[in-house]
Amino acid sequence: MAEGNLQVSPGPHLWHGLSVSKIMYIVVIALLPPTGAAIYFFGYRALTVIITSVVFAVLTEFVVKKMRGKPFVMDGSAIITGLLLALTLPPTINLWMVALGAIFSIAIIKEAFGGLGHNIFNPALSARAFLTASFGVEMTTWTTSTGFTADAIATATPLSKSVAWQGGYLPLFWGNIAGSIGETSAFAIIIGAIILISLRIIDWRIPATYVGTVAILSLIIGKDPVLYVLGGGLLLGAVYMATDYVTSPITHKGRIIFGVGCGIITMVIRALGGLPEGVCYSILLMNAVTPLIDRYVKTRPFGLVKVAKSKT
Repeated sequence: MAEGNLQVSPGPHLWHGLSVSKIMYIVVIALLPPTGAAIYFFGYRALTVIITSVVFAVLTEFVVKKMRGKPFVMDGSAIITGLLLALTLPPTINLWMVALGAIFSIAIIKEAFGGLGHNIFNPALSARAFLTASFGVEMTTWTTSTGFTADAIATATPLSKSVAWQGGYLPLFWGNIAGSIGETSAFAIIIGAIILISLRIIDWRIPATYVGTVAILSLIIGKDPVLYVLGGGLLLGAVYMATDYVTSPITHKGRIIFGVGCGIITMVIRALGGLPEGVCYSILLMNAVTPLIDRYVKTRPFGLVKVAKSKT
């Protein structure tokens, strides 16, 4: 409840000195390593995809806020959505499709549910799923590049079931492979993860249990765990999207359950499904389960003391 400068809400509270805007812009900074790697490996194609996605995400939020009669605040959330969406897209996708995805992520997934803090699903991943369902060929056409101005070469992704990966582990780590523009460089994503975890912007439990579950299950079914961890969008999704405050559980135990669930669903899709990748759908499905997890996995209320039962 807020009246003038007086704000009243249930307590107790722990204030870390970080506003929502500050947190959002720290995440933007942590996204710079994979963004820079995307531009380095895929050149101007990645740059145009990123610019288009961010611009249309911000513009859409501005327009929808005005239509709803709500104040527009440049808090950084729309920038993050645009960046994350762009990093999950192939470099050769048509720019009008990128714009459509950005509009969908903000107008339908975020603002239609009430704006920041009210969306049920991750906006960027929802837009990616929407684009995949609408433009299957364009969303599964992969290329690799050798520099900023180099011509792209059509090729299969490391997790493609039609071609066995023979490229070794180093390209998977550095990023000179085919895939979505922001998912190829594990090195860049790890740098971003270190920034976010060290500043306590995200909880390590979700990415650790997510990646760990995929690695363990891949070993159990006889697959290469390094390829399954580094070869697709697992690291990008585990660090930047599965940890979304709004769509992930609030308790430590709940986050572990969330990460394990994401890992199991990802492996089911990869091993048994028709798609080589399952990160997007696994996180979205667990987003839907998050309210249930929060309902049944609760921490002990602060100051609660159990009263001993009388024997009489």
